[in-house]
Amino acid sequence: MLIKFSVKNFRGFTDRIEWDLSCPSNYSFNTYAIKDDVIKNGIIYGPNGSGKTNFSEALFDIVYHMTQKYKKVEYFQNYVYAGDTRLNVIFEYTFKFDNQLIEYVYSKNASGALVDELLKVNGATIFKRIGGVLDLDENQFPINKDAKRNLEMNANSISIVNYLLTSYPLAGDHYLIRMRDFVNSMLWFRCLKTNEYIGFDNVVTILDEYIIKNKLIQDFSDFLFNVSGQKFIFDLEKSTDKQLFWKVGGGSLYFDSTISTGTQSLHLLYYWLKNLNYASFVFIDEFDAFYHYKLAFEVCKQLFNLNCQVFTSSHNTYLMTNDLLRPDCNFILQNNKIKPLQACTDKELRFGHNMEKLFRGGAFEV
Repeated sequence: MLIKFSVKNFRGFTDRIEWDLSCPSNYSFNTYAIKDDVIKNGIIYGPNGSGKTNFSEALFDIVYHMTQKYKKVEYFQNYVYAGDTRLNVIFEYTFKFDNQLIEYVYSKNASGALVDELLKVNGATIFKRIGGVLDLDENQFPINKDAKRNLEMNANSISIVNYLLTSYPLAGDHYLIRMRDFVNSMLWFRCLKTNEYIGFDNVVTILDEYIIKNKLIQDFSDFLFNVSGQKFIFDLEKSTDKQLFWKVGGGSLYFDSTISTGTQSLHLLYYWLKNLNYASFVFIDEFDAFYHYKLAFEVCKQLFNLNCQVFTSSHNTYLMTNDLLRPDCNFILQNNKIKPLQACTDKELRFGHNMEKLFRGGAFEV
């Protein structure tokens, strides 16, 4: 699980901003949102321009760094804080796998090239490459002098982690394998004007084709009705191998081009829900941009029922309720800081408190 992340000098984050998921409070309700003493589910709120999207994309830099999964082409545009593009962007990740804590820190320049790198396991340094000098625990990873010299020079910006993963036979439960598998299974997505995603997969899927091919038409219809109350009866005779049609009176309409933007978003969500059994960490940016507030609540219940870590960003304060999550799982991002609700007030927060009312009343200060 991911238990901590921080970034500095990325786009608008000139100061270091840290997100700590390792210190849940002792609330006795909605315990499904906590797993192995780590926050498993949460929602990030913040005013427009506070950096919610940029923060979530920074979190997924490690996917660009370690995998060949799908990536956004324009990601490296305006990569470094515009006030001083000579700075390096510094990323810090802490993962927890059973009794192992893995701290992975690296920095990149304005073009996205790797500069420095550090890896610790349970506090012990496995390697660090700082300023062109490589210090490697050769008891674990013996390498010859020529290889070490080339890694120190780093002319092609190769990652030490990726080098070790490809150069040494490792056991299936080795910490590097577990970190690689976790990162390979991370997913970021959103549905605004277009569907966008980072990680998890490396192909573009036609949603209708996926539903038809896997004989999920009725299941998809049931899903739409259960979460949104919309009743779609699909025309099986007119539907092709790649397009769904639904019945309207005595006629039929092409599904994807005649539905609302909210239903289009549900169309995408359905696909991902069917494919997230093996996900490790999911972030949905502005997941409810086109949802009715009650629909957003129902969607959250489905998302948080997944076994993996799932987080979203939202402006919908209807979701800021103890009927869905807890104060330690609702975060506010503002002024280059991100904090859970209970850390934003001196007031003791209990199940009976109306979090939305307190938030709108200005009770929380980041």
